[in-house]
Amino acid sequence: MKPASAIAPLPWPARPLAALIDLFGRIPDSLIALLGRFSIAAVFWLSGQTKIEGLTINLVQGEFSLGWPRLSDSALFLFQEEYALPLLPPLWAAIMATVAEHVLPILVLIGLATRFSALGLLGMTLVIQLFVYPGAYPTHGVWAAVLLYLIAKGPGKVSIDAWIARQYGRTG
Repeated sequence: MKPASAIAPLPWPARPLAALIDLFGRIPDSLIALLGRFSIAAVFWLSGQTKIEGLTINLVQGEFSLGWPRLSDSALFLFQEEYALPLLPPLWAAIMATVAEHVLPILVLIGLATRFSALGLLGMTLVIQLFVYPGAYPTHGVWAAVLLYLIAKGPGKVSIDAWIARQYGRTG
């Protein structure tokens, strides 16, 4: 292996590309995690919102209807007919999915128990891919990539998890 002083400098056309690649490498992990958390939380939250009546919260579109949520008849019908899962009664599956699609995205968004919440959403993604929409692997692959990133790297510095870690002198 040559010493660093013996390595020839890059030719001119490669220098701007190398500088750009170096710049890309400086994108903070926390920014990637924050964007990933917001995006994947929105996907699952909005899906959960289609399964209930009585409560609507859509921060992006500014839609708010506060009330006591209940499982919609259309959601139950979908779990009986289209989303039929093995070993799980449709009513239970509908309730579990609806609760998970509301609780886990909030936890991911605020960065609390992020790795475990992302793991729960990854499990849901796998169930959807395997049993409900096997042809939607391009979409589910993107979800899985974001969720795996959050599981592996954590929620980043702008999160309750990071705040808790700082309070106890831990990093990551």
